[in-house]
Amino acid sequence: MDVLAYNRHAWDQEVAHGNRWTIPASAQEIARARVGDWQILLTPRRPVPRTWLGDVANSDVLCLASGGGQQGPLLAAAGARVTVLDNSPAQLGRDREVAQREGLDLETRLGDMADLSCFADHSFDLIVHPCSNCFSEVVRPVWKECHRVLKPGGTLVAGFASPLLFCFDRDKEGEGILELRYSVPYSDVTSLSDAERARYLEPDEPLCFGHSLEDQIGGQIDAGLVLTGFYEDYHEEGDVTVPYFPAFLATRAVRPPDRFGLT
Repeated sequence: MDVLAYNRHAWDQEVAHGNRWTIPASAQEIARARVGDWQILLTPRRPVPRTWLGDVANSDVLCLASGGGQQGPLLAAAGARVTVLDNSPAQLGRDREVAQREGLDLETRLGDMADLSCFADHSFDLIVHPCSNCFSEVVRPVWKECHRVLKPGGTLVAGFASPLLFCFDRDKEGEGILELRYSVPYSDVTSLSDAERARYLEPDEPLCFGHSLEDQIGGQIDAGLVLTGFYEDYHEEGDVTVPYFPAFLATRAVRPPDRFGLT
């Protein structure tokens, strides 16, 4: 199965259906961002601490797998030079829509989060990677590419799903019961039988992958990044997991200065 092509179509459909993560920033949010009053999300509820991001004005920012007209336009309104890369043309269309509406200078690129070969080494001061690598079959190449395109001293902020989120019996979840069924790492492609996939997945629903924490956190370290921040967040209100555990994680990591002391 060509997961990249399948999920490209699926996320285009999510835009048509009005998924929360496809609703662009409002004119009021952009106006506030222009005067320094802004926040972005990596996970469903908890805003990213502004201390994680620093002063973004005049910095080169990559919003990675971050289409939808949310993070990118807000950062552009705050003064950053923003490039948004996403696998979905319709999601990138949301960013262009806000940029045109608000007169923002923002670039969009169609591509795979695990292949940033369209960018030169040391291209960005900041990478913003909201919870989206659950739609990629592999995650370690994502971290390696982030390290490569970050400038020495640059920052990566990333959100991702806890692998536990993918482990429960789907039928029991519908009854409000969390019963372990699937192992980590999880894949909609290989963990489900054809019959289960037909029963559990809506038509055109994106395929998901529950990566291990070793790959999510250890993968960043192995790529050469240094973790400097961490927090947890809960699923959206009403999800069966909310009373029991935070289903999402966020990290801040820095590419260290190279051995010649460049920053």
